This record gives sequence, C-alpha cells and structure tokens, in this order.
Amino acid sequence: MARSKYYVVWRGKQPGIYSDWISCRQQVEGVVGALYKSFPTPEAARSAFYDDPAKFFEKKTEESPRIVCSDPLIGTPIPDSICVDAACSGNPGVLEYRGVDTASGAELFRMGPFPEGTVNMGEFLGIVHALAMLRKKGSDWPVYSDSRTAIAWVRKKAINTNLVPSKKNEKLFELVGRALQWLKDNSFPNPVLKWETAYWGEIPADFGRK
Repeated sequence: MARSKYYVVWRGKQPGIYSDWISCRQQVEGVVGALYKSFPTPEAARSAFYDDPAKFFEKKTEESPRIVCSDPLIGTPIPDSICVDAACSGNPGVLEYRGVDTASGAELFRMGPFPEGTVNMGEFLGIVHALAMLRKKGSDWPVYSDSRTAIAWVRKKAINTNLVPSKKNEKLFELVGRALQWLKDNSFPNPVLKWETAYWGEIPADFGRK
C-alpha cells in the first residue's frame, strides 16, 4: 500500500501525469466527467496518457472497481483508498469496526467486539485507525466512511455522544481518548470522504448484517 502511484488525468482542469494523489485530486475535484486512473510506474502512466482511456475502464478489476454513478457531480469512488465501517447489535450494543482496501475488499484491520458502544464511535475509531495506519506507511490515500457524524467528529477533533462511561465500556472510551489525542498530535494529508451509499451501494467495509 505504501508503493508509489502515478496518476493520469485524461479529463480534468489540467490533463497530465501526477506523482501523488493530492495533486491529481486538485485537477479532478468538481469536474463533471473527470477521467483519471492510477498506474504503478511512470512509464505505464506515460503510455496510458497517450493511449485511448476507454481501454482502461472496460471491466471491473481488483485495482479499479467499475462503479457507475447516475449523477456526474457525485462521481465515482477513488480505488486507491481505505473504507471503514462499524456494526453494532443495538445502539448502544456490542460494537465492531473494520477497514478494508476499497479496490480489492481485503480486510486491513478489525477491532472488537466491544461489549457496549455506538455505531458513530465505531465509525470514528475506524477513520482514525485508518489515518494512523496510512501516516505510518507514508501514504496519502483517502479514507471513506458513510457516517457524516463520525467525519464531523474527526474534523472537529471532538466527539459528542450520549453514551455514559462505565466499567463495561471502559476499554472503548480509552481507545476514543487515544484517538482524539492522536488527532491533536498529528497532521495528515489524507482526505476523509463521505461514501455516497445512495449512488454507489453499500460501503465495501460493510459487515453485511442489515
């Protein structure tokens, strides 16, 4: 996951080849019909840039899932990313959270079960867990969550929960405290993005228990 990527932008603000996701994102964000893809080497990127882009999007592959969106303003998910999700049997209830590679669906981490927690706490911890993992690997991949609340908590570096601390959820609140401290102590280039379930279907990290 820490390997270098080279991004080809065929349609965007400034078509070209970019050596990092942040630069690529600046060229395609907000552009209707933006067309771009990552490649493992600069040679592959250069070859693709002068080739017909249609050949790189003909079918679903592990590296580039083919998700078609009916609204061009929404776009499609970025394959080089991590998705997180939480599952809670009751709310509060027994909680788990995990992160997966968006393109392949490979599970990267799973935490829990915790005897008492909430979905939003799990989503929040999943985002911070993914950010810490990516920072350690030197990766600028984005992180997707389908929870607007958890994304807001990450941005504010603060949580707002009605769950009362107790002996039963002591470990969970300890993890939340560590996550909040990590956010205060660290900067990161990774965008935290909303997974558009209405357009793209369930997030790849979904536990499938609905």
